[in-house]
Amino acid sequence: MSQDLSETRPRPARTPSAAAIVVAAGKGLRAGQPIPKQFASWRGKPVVRHSVEALARAGIAPILVVIPQGAEEIAAAALAGIAGVQFTNGGETRQESVRLGLEVLVSTTPDLVLIHDAARPMLPALVIDRLLAALSVREGAIPVLPVADSLAHAERKAGAEVMGAPARREDLRRVQTPQAFRFAEILAAHRAWDGATNAGDDAQVARAAGMEIALVEGDEALHKLTYASDFSPAAPPIRVGTGYDVHRLEEGEELWLCGVRIEHTHGLSGHSDADVAIHALVDAMLGAVGKGDIGQHFPPSDLRWKGASSDQFLVHAGKLIDEAGYALGNADITIICEAPKIGPHREAMRLRLAEILGVDPSLISVKATTTEKLGFTGRAEGIACQAAVSLARI
Repeated sequence: MSQDLSETRPRPARTPSAAAIVVAAGKGLRAGQPIPKQFASWRGKPVVRHSVEALARAGIAPILVVIPQGAEEIAAAALAGIAGVQFTNGGETRQESVRLGLEVLVSTTPDLVLIHDAARPMLPALVIDRLLAALSVREGAIPVLPVADSLAHAERKAGAEVMGAPARREDLRRVQTPQAFRFAEILAAHRAWDGATNAGDDAQVARAAGMEIALVEGDEALHKLTYASDFSPAAPPIRVGTGYDVHRLEEGEELWLCGVRIEHTHGLSGHSDADVAIHALVDAMLGAVGKGDIGQHFPPSDLRWKGASSDQFLVHAGKLIDEAGYALGNADITIICEAPKIGPHREAMRLRLAEILGVDPSLISVKATTTEKLGFTGRAEGIACQAAVSLARI
């Protein structure tokens, strides 16, 4: 008779089951939204949907969303179509809402649970992975980030705040969510919590119960939406603009390019000094911040700009960029002409543009090309210029 080896072979370790509680029961009044902030739109979808989708992608199930009384309809609409989502009503405090959520999950008996604030919509998958991995050796784990600023305790003397004893920045961390725990342990901790004391987070409840909490690397993306400004349209980190201009060459006119006067047989004709390079650059800068074109700001019909130096147009564009919260990343100008030769003047042009804009010359590029005697520039009837700029958010 052959020997049955099935009981002697090592069995593969079971992957622990993990559920999630998303706390969305608050009022969110400071965010200045017409509805609780967790259901308000942010970057194209309700705030709460962002993190719930991230949890679902990570294979977390069930996902229990704790909502305010009477918010069932708006919550269901916000999370429609996401599998494994359940709802329950919260309590008067965050700690009570979490405890109520944990009690609901008792029927599913997960091994692990992630507890997350709905007001932190961006939830990187790597943070979830780090938390769950830490639970293999600890009862709880929380994501944290270092503190960059110096810190001090605030003390009151004679009715005013004064600086107290300094705090050791090296010993402090900024705490985020989700916070992860072994389910049975965190349920017991919340059941034992003194309801008269308001818990700042679940790690505080866990520590009070004697649990050891691991610290794992968090992520700046886990920013908590708190104020109305957090719901302003997100400004992109980089913006790009392009510009193009042409002016006719005529005898008797001065030739200005990039703010530099160049001796030549002909000059450029236009309402201002006709600096075609600056005009193209101004259009590129205005376009990058969505402020129209040079003609809207300095119309040819306005006699104030007749013969005016184009330097002031460039200064104006730079001011608009600054007001929009951006700084010049770089500017690339290409002058298209048969004559004069641009090479001998290139460095002076770069330095002059940098001086007008108040930037380092390394951010400015000026170059030239011809059209091999084709077209109006090839026939020396005019000069064209194209410009491209990038802006970086300050």
